[in-house]
Amino acid sequence: MFFKKVFQHFNMRYIVLILVLFKLNENAAYRPIFLLHGIMTGNLSMAMIKGRIEQLHPGTIVYNTDRFTGWSSLDNMWYQAQQLLIDFKNISERHPEGIHLLGYSQGALLARSILQIYPGHNVRNFISLSGPQAGQYGTKFLHLIFPDLALREAYELFYSRVGQHTSVGNYWNDPFHPMLYHNYSEYLPYINNEIKSTRSAQFKGALTTLNKMVLVGGPDDNVITPWESSQFGFYDDNMTVINLFDRALYKEDYIGLKTLYESSRLDLITVPGVNHYMWHINVSIIDNYLINYLD
Repeated sequence: MFFKKVFQHFNMRYIVLILVLFKLNENAAYRPIFLLHGIMTGNLSMAMIKGRIEQLHPGTIVYNTDRFTGWSSLDNMWYQAQQLLIDFKNISERHPEGIHLLGYSQGALLARSILQIYPGHNVRNFISLSGPQAGQYGTKFLHLIFPDLALREAYELFYSRVGQHTSVGNYWNDPFHPMLYHNYSEYLPYINNEIKSTRSAQFKGALTTLNKMVLVGGPDDNVITPWESSQFGFYDDNMTVINLFDRALYKEDYIGLKTLYESSRLDLITVPGVNHYMWHINVSIIDNYLINYLD
């Protein structure tokens, strides 16, 4: 009886040890995540999403960048991407097993830029949370920055040397002035391979290596205009929204979206009833739509 009790004691301790090791291994399996905040905010705005991820996936390392907060978020997009890339490379090198990348609003477009200018990146899943991926043509969110800016006249500012020093000017996409957009915009038509460059193949190839690209947006966003821009849809010159699949960007596979979609690696998630300023602080969005991509 004595030896039986001793055996049972050590057997139970062995089982507990196995369970602990299994849990540690389970936690260690979650890949690190790099978060990028939106315009005119900072990493504190991403604190809730960071905390929720850590709660749902204990042990996850979450990097929440504090670069380009507040007014500095209006800096030129190329400059921001190049500076963020320094940190991103360092983090990537620490985690050769791969990481996930999640950007919100302007940060989602910046995140994609980082991928495209980083050959050989090790990002597994990229999540764009209400980002202006096809550009922006709406001034509602700009009135805090440019209080007197009218929609139809905004191109006069943004399609200028001065305007191209601002992040918003870099992705301003005026459907009534496509020639000016292509002639003056130094960023979006290049990163979307609408204008070919010596880096076009790199910009496309960097995205086609992803395991998943996830594009999240919704019709009640009220800031990203049109909201379909969050999924690469945009206006034509009649202000009719053309969805991703009917645009040359997709049909001619400028940046690999068609390649990703046809291999089941591009997910479009549309959620009604969510205002732009709620995407990253809405627990249900994280729980129901994001967390499963952050394994």
